[in-house]
Amino acid sequence: MKLWGGRFAKDTAAIVDEFNASISFDQKLYKQDIIGSIAHAKMLKKCKVITEEEGKEIIKGLKEILKDIEAGKVEFQIDYEDIHMNIEKLLIDRIGEVGKKLHTARSRNDQVAVDIRLYLRDKIDDICEKIKNLLNTLMVLSKEHIDTIIPGYTHLQRAQPITLGYHMMAYFQMFKRDYLRMMDCCKRVNIMPLGAGALAGTTYNTDREFLKEELGFFEICENSLDAVSDRDFVIEFISDASMIMMHLSRFCEELILWNSAEFNFVEMDDAYSTGSSIMPQKKNPDVAELIRGKTGRVYGNLFNILTIMKGLPLAYNKDMQEDKPPLFDTVENVSICVEIFEKMIKTMKIKKENMKKATKDGFMNATDVADYLVKKGVAFRSAHEVVGKMVLYCVQHNKTIEDLTLEEFKTFSRVFTEDILEAIKIENCISSKKSQGSPKKQNVEKMILSGKKFIEALEGNKEMI
Repeated sequence: MKLWGGRFAKDTAAIVDEFNASISFDQKLYKQDIIGSIAHAKMLKKCKVITEEEGKEIIKGLKEILKDIEAGKVEFQIDYEDIHMNIEKLLIDRIGEVGKKLHTARSRNDQVAVDIRLYLRDKIDDICEKIKNLLNTLMVLSKEHIDTIIPGYTHLQRAQPITLGYHMMAYFQMFKRDYLRMMDCCKRVNIMPLGAGALAGTTYNTDREFLKEELGFFEICENSLDAVSDRDFVIEFISDASMIMMHLSRFCEELILWNSAEFNFVEMDDAYSTGSSIMPQKKNPDVAELIRGKTGRVYGNLFNILTIMKGLPLAYNKDMQEDKPPLFDTVENVSICVEIFEKMIKTMKIKKENMKKATKDGFMNATDVADYLVKKGVAFRSAHEVVGKMVLYCVQHNKTIEDLTLEEFKTFSRVFTEDILEAIKIENCISSKKSQGSPKKQNVEKMILSGKKFIEALEGNKEMI
């Protein structure tokens, strides 16, 4: 008989048991469920809803169940629907009637809400730690390649020369924001719903402040109806996770291109590549491709949970049982993707000479020629036109801007003098950039120092938000 079966005259159909059950996926929450139940038992004991001895017996039973689950000695039953009922049934089987008192002053509605929040709080910490490792690796690569020249692109066309160190620090900023978003999300995750009951609280004189302290929550959900009704914190997490995946995917797309024979900028380490079943020469960047592919999966999880929640009246509805598969899937995929991506970029071979060679084509110093003319008093739009004609001339004569003689420069504008031959050198195009945030070496050094301070603040547990 079901633990809730008193009102029913016959058993549910076997197909309904299977359809209704969530134990196949929510068993992941066994630890959080037991932690929450222990805190609840302590609170009931403190508030004299149950006796001291009853509380001790319940807590001892729960701890033994936890130990047995982790030892692989427990097999969950579909007949008891979910992790909450399974653990409660195990407790009753072990300690008898006393076990039936555990569920006093709570509902599965607030029970599952607290379990998810406890689970997600821990997983956010884990993901943030992995993002921090990635940030460290990006800083190391930036420092190592602060002088490695590489084309900067717009529209996937060579645009202006930058350095690989500068490029890495651009991604540092993106993942830094991802870290901060996750930490900010955790503020809304770390609010305690336990004690809300089904939707309207309880008639027992309970102590939710005690529960908050016992479980390490920042705050208590002020409204019991809200506490069990919403999953916006899950939606927020998956949304933030989608942005992490988007940044990983963009970076992976670049690495896939750079790893191709056409670019030949990098080579993935053998440990993070795979081969072909038919073509023996192939070395494929499958890890980067799979991260890119899993991004769509996480996006799908976001639309999944948004669609589940979009038409639900207050309070709890069975639809909300379906919040866990997209949440668990997102946690698992984001966690492994951040971790393996960090290891992949740490081990890849960077081909500096090929990167620098690529800056020789594509007229990447054209903007610097225009800026040169502006500094000599030519209006920018006029300078733009002059350099455009110069590029057209070079295309027609199969030349680069660096190939032009001073006499050829002067055919386009008498303003050019001998110093233009220095100004167009790729190294000088980078070092001449003066604005904050530009790829000039001193600016990148400041970015790395700022990044180092950010990481040190995180490790010192300082408030970053």
